[in-house]
Amino acid sequence: MKISSSQGLRLPLRGLLTACCAAVLLSACASFKGIETSATLQQSTDYASATSLPQQGGQWPDASWAQNIGGAQLQALVDEAIAGNPNLQVAAARVAGAQAAADVAAASARPSWSANASSTYQRYTENGIIPPPLGGEYKSDNQLTLNFSYDFDFWGKHAAELRSALSAGKAAQAEQYNARLMISTAVARAWVQLARQYGQLDLNQEQLKAAAEIQRLTQLRFKVGLGTQSENQQTTQSLASLRAENAQLNEAIALTRNQLAALLGKGPDRGLQIERPYLPSETAIALPDALPLGLIGRRPDIVAARWHVEAAQGDIDAAKTLFYPNVNIMAFAGFSSLGLNNLLKSSSGIVGVGPAIYLPIFDRSLRANLKGRVASYDGSVATYNQTLTEALHDVADQVQSLRAATLQSEQQQLATQASANSYQLAQQRERVGTTNMLPVLSAQMTMLSQRRIDLDSRARRSDLRITLIKALGGGFDAQAQGLDKDNSNSTTVSTSVRSAS
Repeated sequence: MKISSSQGLRLPLRGLLTACCAAVLLSACASFKGIETSATLQQSTDYASATSLPQQGGQWPDASWAQNIGGAQLQALVDEAIAGNPNLQVAAARVAGAQAAADVAAASARPSWSANASSTYQRYTENGIIPPPLGGEYKSDNQLTLNFSYDFDFWGKHAAELRSALSAGKAAQAEQYNARLMISTAVARAWVQLARQYGQLDLNQEQLKAAAEIQRLTQLRFKVGLGTQSENQQTTQSLASLRAENAQLNEAIALTRNQLAALLGKGPDRGLQIERPYLPSETAIALPDALPLGLIGRRPDIVAARWHVEAAQGDIDAAKTLFYPNVNIMAFAGFSSLGLNNLLKSSSGIVGVGPAIYLPIFDRSLRANLKGRVASYDGSVATYNQTLTEALHDVADQVQSLRAATLQSEQQQLATQASANSYQLAQQRERVGTTNMLPVLSAQMTMLSQRRIDLDSRARRSDLRITLIKALGGGFDAQAQGLDKDNSNSTTVSTSVRSAS
């Protein structure tokens, strides 16, 4: 039901106040009773992790983690990817869109001004309400007005909409940081992979040389009747397999370079310009204290999920205000006349002011809309809880894998050292004449195989360090970025509301 009136400037203030009071008295006509959320936000204290993730007094990753791992080369690649990756440009566009939505919500709380000008040339009917001499004449109907309207936000609708828009903007910013983290760690992992592939190629080249020498000696032995055809074929098979593996490694290197070029937002030729990387030195990562609580402000995906919850709560608050009456005040002033000659004369002046009141009574769509908002809130809470759970799961997995990889590496280093000792002993025996070159070359092949396993182990530990850095937020700090919900939300919203009033 909609009631409106338009009277002159002499409309008594008492009448306007009476209309507003009537709106308040009728506010109980529509009800949202029984529509409530059942979701509960999980707290950091709900997650037990002291045994699996013991406090080690470590530091959270900082923004220069790429520099610490791969030096200036890796940091430069990460910076280039952040500047040029299309996915990050999409995320930046989302942030700009969210900020524009917040501006729209803020504008709703301000008075609205507009100007209107119209001129219609027409023939007036002789059989209508306009009497002669105008009836049957051609005249221009002209109007020039300045219009004003203001929506009295008695129930906080605009404040709730603004709060929702600002929270959505915060979520978009956190998601942008999460996209940066995903891209930067993907670059770092591809860089480590490229270093491993080059290291494997170097060892493969050494194995090829040794296998070629074994084949040559085996063929000589076969020609003089000291070897068998089976031995000869085995060495040929081993050499062919190593050559095939060499081709595979070169292919893998080319594909990884293409991957890096794509992450940088460039064409494949950019990948060809990347200098050969080398595996970084070993660096232990100690877990920081108060891990579950810290993750809430250090993981951008958790921060984004939390702001989505805040935005959904604002949507609920805004939907509830629709159950109450809405009062607008509208006014206009200007000129109206038949014929342009009289338009700007004082006698052509027009002015009007009056309220427009909307009274919801039995509107089922309002309850349906609120139910939808509550369902969205429940979904946002569930997403937040799941994100927090997965974050701890992610950290626990990386820590466990890093521990296991460290223990495996210790044993592998013993195996590699043992194979190197065996190779040295074989060389010594060959020098004193107690054996020929074939056992020496065989020991060399064994040592090279162990070195390849050790190289893979080192590369895996480097990759796990990067994924652990990613799991710990990669240097993101919600408070430093102004995205900490507990410290920034109320201040930001209240300031924005004041500036919009």
